[in-house]
Amino acid sequence: MNFDTHPLSVYNMCMNYIVFDLEWNQCPDGKQREKRDIPFEILEIGAIKLNSEKKEIGRFHEYIKPTVYRRLHSHTREIIHISQARLRSADTFPAVIERFHNWCGSDVHYCIWGSLDLLELQRNIRHHKIPNFFPFPLKYYDIQKIFSLTFEDGKTRRTLEYAVDFLGIKKDIPFHEALSDAYYTAAVMQRLEDDRLLPFFSIDYFRIPSSRNEEIFTVFETYAKYVSRKFRTKSEAMHDRTVRSAKCYLCGENTLPVTPWFPSGSKNYLSLSHCPRHGYLKGKIRLKKAEDGRGYFCVKTLKLVNETIAADIQNQYEKKKDSDKAAPPSDS
Repeated sequence: MNFDTHPLSVYNMCMNYIVFDLEWNQCPDGKQREKRDIPFEILEIGAIKLNSEKKEIGRFHEYIKPTVYRRLHSHTREIIHISQARLRSADTFPAVIERFHNWCGSDVHYCIWGSLDLLELQRNIRHHKIPNFFPFPLKYYDIQKIFSLTFEDGKTRRTLEYAVDFLGIKKDIPFHEALSDAYYTAAVMQRLEDDRLLPFFSIDYFRIPSSRNEEIFTVFETYAKYVSRKFRTKSEAMHDRTVRSAKCYLCGENTLPVTPWFPSGSKNYLSLSHCPRHGYLKGKIRLKKAEDGRGYFCVKTLKLVNETIAADIQNQYEKKKDSDKAAPPSDS
């Protein structure tokens, strides 16, 4: 299992930041005609390279000739204003992505607004049968999430333009162009102190652990996260001992179960346990379908909570237990 703790010094070892943005097209003939492995085809890549002090040291910008959805969807034309003629004269995705990869260099931090660009970039890479050059596990900075953690409640997700206005950043170039949006994302990022940026990386789930040894366990400032390998069924996942374990992430000791794992909605499970040294731990498991559509993996978080939250989890468990008793027997 990959086990990581991340003091600030780990992050800032003279590594560059690649702040990138993508514009893409979708099937102009409706969702029923789209290719499942590539619902969105990338048309433009824009990126800003920052050094470890978050100062700009380079730019990348290229259009991409579409080969999957050759006509622009009406929504695409409204949003990004790229002409068909401009795209026809561009290089295809494999050539552009090779240049982008070379420009990025090695040992860099990837930064984006939200998480979708990273997902769609890897789908396009897979569709074109290009080896995935991102490191595994892929840790990246979601500047949209970190903006919320820094200035709001950590849950609200704002538009890039909202963040630019909030921070008083001058709007002297248009939005919804790849290089422009990368520039504005970098500008927001430059206004984040390292202690509000560096510890709050995200983990990409496009590629998941392929074996027990590749499973990911990472300790953040206030919680721990575990990403499992793939299981054939949800039931198989929830019967796995590692998935169900709830060791204290501060001392590594086994905790005492207060509630078992119990369903909370259609895809989540909750639990409550107690560490004699550190107190109550809330456990949450989210069952996710693998990107290839075959099987499931788990994302488990463990977090120390106070007695009020612990009591709420116990109440949820008791209500679930009572409702299960009251439910009529199934026909099966």
